[in-house]
Amino acid sequence: MRIDIEDLHVAYAGRTVVAGAQLVAAEGEITGLVGPNGSGKSTLLRTVYRHLRPVAGRVLLAGTDLREMAPVRSARHVAALPQERGGDFELTVREVVAMGRTPYKRAFAGEDATDREIVARALADVGMDGQAGRRFTALSGGERQRVLLARAFAQNPDVLVLDEPTNHLDIRHQVELLALLRTRRRTTLVSLHDLNAAASVCDRLHVLHEGAVVASGPPREVLTPALMAEVFGVRAAVTDHPLTGDPLIAFDHRATDLHRPPLTQESPACAASPAGRPSTTTPAPGPRSSRR
Repeated sequence: MRIDIEDLHVAYAGRTVVAGAQLVAAEGEITGLVGPNGSGKSTLLRTVYRHLRPVAGRVLLAGTDLREMAPVRSARHVAALPQERGGDFELTVREVVAMGRTPYKRAFAGEDATDREIVARALADVGMDGQAGRRFTALSGGERQRVLLARAFAQNPDVLVLDEPTNHLDIRHQVELLALLRTRRRTTLVSLHDLNAAASVCDRLHVLHEGAVVASGPPREVLTPALMAEVFGVRAAVTDHPLTGDPLIAFDHRATDLHRPPLTQESPACAASPAGRPSTTTPAPGPRSSRR
């Protein structure tokens, strides 16, 4: 299913956090949100999984406003891995993952064979099938992250909304998670701080800065040295990854006094359209790469 975010405005305590965001997460593609801390990525995602209500604008799922759907119906279509993990669960790993089946169950209904199969597969997908009987509270941060991702998988959703899913994961499990997302081919909206990971896994990126989408397009067209300087305030070079051919961003860690000019309509990373909106790039037709 496709997600359309139309002219979204979100505010906290009278302060606008997301201002007029407009973007698309195409069906079956991995769409990434990148931007500095405080740019509005998590806030935007929270409106998609209905944790926040926007001041204005809409989030459409296959053309239907999510706010017009019953919560149980939207929960069958959209699963989330938020940054907020909530309290510790006094449950086993398997019981936490089985919570993902709740939207499909009547009140007080028990598990059936289909539920058990889906939960087992979700645990295996994140490499936690051997830990099903452990207490969730006894897990490390990275293990908890993988269990909560398995819970999202167990919802069997059409859309995954993932807020920094690689947090707490070691490098091996980061690589495995990103590879898993590519093979699943579900519509995925994901925020990532690691720009190289975003360039590797995402079909399309949207760059947020101070609550606005300032650039959109395929990673190679979006992640330019000019944008790195203007949005992130860093000096960087972009080359090809020697193993995958993806864009590879090398940062100059010595450039600590880089001047970051404010984004303007004239800046190359945020050129405005005649209507006043940030311009977007259009991906070339055909498959994104041969690695899938």
